[in-house]
Amino acid sequence: MRSNLQFALPLCALALVLGSAGCGGSATDAATSVRSGLVTAQEETPLMAVTRCGFVEPSAAEQTRIELGLRPVNAKAWTTVTIPVYWHVINKGTGLANGDIPQSQIDAQIQVLNNAYSGATGGVDTGFRFQLISVDRTTNATWYTMTPGTTAETQAKNALRLGGKNALNVYSANIGQGLLGWATFPSSYASAPKSDGVVLLFSSVPGGTAAPYNLGDTGTHEVGHWLGLYHTFQGGCTKNNDYVADTAAERSPAYGCPANRDSCTGRSYPGTDPITNFMDYTDDSCMFLFTNGQSTRMQSLYTTYRL
Repeated sequence: MRSNLQFALPLCALALVLGSAGCGGSATDAATSVRSGLVTAQEETPLMAVTRCGFVEPSAAEQTRIELGLRPVNAKAWTTVTIPVYWHVINKGTGLANGDIPQSQIDAQIQVLNNAYSGATGGVDTGFRFQLISVDRTTNATWYTMTPGTTAETQAKNALRLGGKNALNVYSANIGQGLLGWATFPSSYASAPKSDGVVLLFSSVPGGTAAPYNLGDTGTHEVGHWLGLYHTFQGGCTKNNDYVADTAAERSPAYGCPANRDSCTGRSYPGTDPITNFMDYTDDSCMFLFTNGQSTRMQSLYTTYRL
């Protein structure tokens, strides 16, 4: 889960959050450099070291159980899966200022997901596509500011969730605790099916106001968790790390777009940090890819838990 950082930050950190050139270059400039291959250095400030994603990783024992129970998949034989999406707009009244996002922004978010998971943005084709099935709108001031694990979240999901274990339910609201979103893991569906899904800050969707997190990649990131990916920095500089072999080990989350960042060094940890990966914490404009290993992992978790 990523945070919208709606709290008092020192000026330079706030400027970085808003994509200002005041901290050594804009998010847009950095992303242009990364996408073109001409990566320029951008200072990463420790002031950005905040919790941005409410995903709670499984315990070490649960991680081991998940890995031992995964069904192998043949990536070459994988047939593209289309995931049905049920979108629940939770607002406190009519109008965008009240979280009542228009259909156009929802459609744009679905397109962002399809571009990211098809590899159109520069990564691999993961073999997943997303089809919007329905949109419903609920006015509830309590649910509107829900946070992870609260009664408000439970009530909203119990009342609104649709479809089976293969269905992606997205809840957009003005979520609290400065968070951008959170998601459930595939392995938790069996024990808590009503809780399954992704929750997004309404202003993080394309065209929203949560710059530099308003291009829709909070959705991409949280759906990655929903399909079984950990953060790229999970486990830090350890052997298992995020259980994906082709994402370089990363000691801690990256913020902004810090080119050539290398937080795990030495022969055991080749490669610079995967700052352009959708499962890091960088600005939306900086992240644009999934790897082959992540694709295979998502397919395996989907086969194990969502078929």
